Amino acid sequence: MSLPRRSLGSSGLEITTVGFGSWAVGGGGWAFGWGPQDDDRSIDAIHRAVDLGVNWVDTAAIYGLGHSEEVVGRAVRALPSADRPLVFTKCALEWDPNAPLLSPQRIATPHTVRHGIEDSLRRLGLDYVDLFQIHQPDSQGNPVEDAWAEMVKLRDEGKAIAVGVSNFDTELLARCEAIGHVDSLQPPFSLINRQMASQELPWTSEHNTGVICYSPMASGILTDSFSAERVATMADDDWRKRGNAFNEPELGRNLSLRDALRPIAKRHGTTVAAVAIAWVVAWPDVTGAIVGARSRDQVDGWIGAPNVELTDGDIEEITAAVENTGAGEGPASLRRA
Repeated sequence: MSLPRRSLGSSGLEITTVGFGSWAVGGGGWAFGWGPQDDDRSIDAIHRAVDLGVNWVDTAAIYGLGHSEEVVGRAVRALPSADRPLVFTKCALEWDPNAPLLSPQRIATPHTVRHGIEDSLRRLGLDYVDLFQIHQPDSQGNPVEDAWAEMVKLRDEGKAIAVGVSNFDTELLARCEAIGHVDSLQPPFSLINRQMASQELPWTSEHNTGVICYSPMASGILTDSFSAERVATMADDDWRKRGNAFNEPELGRNLSLRDALRPIAKRHGTTVAAVAIAWVVAWPDVTGAIVGARSRDQVDGWIGAPNVELTDGDIEEITAAVENTGAGEGPASLRRA
């Protein structure tokens, strides 16, 4: 399958407009886990995505408290070197191994950055990563400039081809940019979580910073089979059970928006998930979307998204559905190039 590619800002990396997200690959047993996950099934899903043209995998140290990186490393190293996808990972969320269900601390310092990449490379079994990111803004009062200066050093040393941030606002982005170029931003962005379109997206466009969006399917809500019954049967350690988007009254509005995508998906001969992802990557300043999967069947459900060409009529129908259901927050209308 041929998937379109875009430049990740000025980093020199060319990435497919969808990448494999490995949050759920980390499994359960930690504060933001998705419940139990079979490692072999995860590896099979990653290989399926790569076989179908996906050329990057996004992971993070915190996912499964290092376990996702270990699984991603196994999957990548099992492939011939010429077929290996780019590997993106993240640092600066620190956890207590003796209390895995406690929320991690957001500590971004030169130490957590430096040791973060060393630990990630060891778990991945790689000499460098293609993109290294600060996962969340520091919450301990540490200056972002110090951590970002260390990130720039890692790029200069070749431990990371590109460096970026995740969940940063425009003020923090500007402070980092003053130290060294921010290659990428990883924000949440979906038909339900749309705030980034009017806030960070204009900044990234102005500064030639790539944008890789996470949770384009709203962590599963914007898929054909999701339901309130599905939430009820989730594992107790699945973080979504605690999320507002997965509980009333928000859940009902979100599912109504999902249902409004069904006719569009039918017209295009695709899935609701693919339509939701296509809406995200249709924004002209978005480089790509990180799409999670726990099995090869889930990969098959969204892999067609990059080739779904939403018409002006589709966009108008989606905009009306957002407004009528009251689901989510942020601009309702997609801004065309």
